[in-house]
Amino acid sequence: MLTPVVDEDGAPFWEYAAMGELRIQACAERSCGELRFPPRPCCPHCQSFAGEWRRMSGRGRIWSYVLPHPPLLPEYAAQAPYNAVVVELAEAPHIRLVGNVVAAPDAALNSVEPARLRIGAPVKVTFTELADGTSVPRWLLERS
Repeated sequence: MLTPVVDEDGAPFWEYAAMGELRIQACAERSCGELRFPPRPCCPHCQSFAGEWRRMSGRGRIWSYVLPHPPLLPEYAAQAPYNAVVVELAEAPHIRLVGNVVAAPDAALNSVEPARLRIGAPVKVTFTELADGTSVPRWLLERS
């Protein structure tokens, strides 16, 4: 499995993920308060350097998805076909996260039948710990 590259701006995202929390960076300027992802030092709306991390509900909808087919990176070829999804967050549809829909937190990337996926399907975040100790968000289908 490929592991995320953690930089200074995004480090809090991964620290919260390790605690099982989905948090998104927000501008801490009272007149702004806009959420921003990916994390960065300056708010693109008001140019403030004040930031905070807000806890999200972890709910969203599948905005887009793809089922990669070979040739794939060797780390993923054995799990094909699997899904890669873009999820828009319920509280901030302009914030979209990339991940995988799985049957359970520690299930394989190919644990959900591709026929069950559809644009707009409701999902809820779960976290999976990778071999290197990094926890990554993945998604569970919810009943609509």
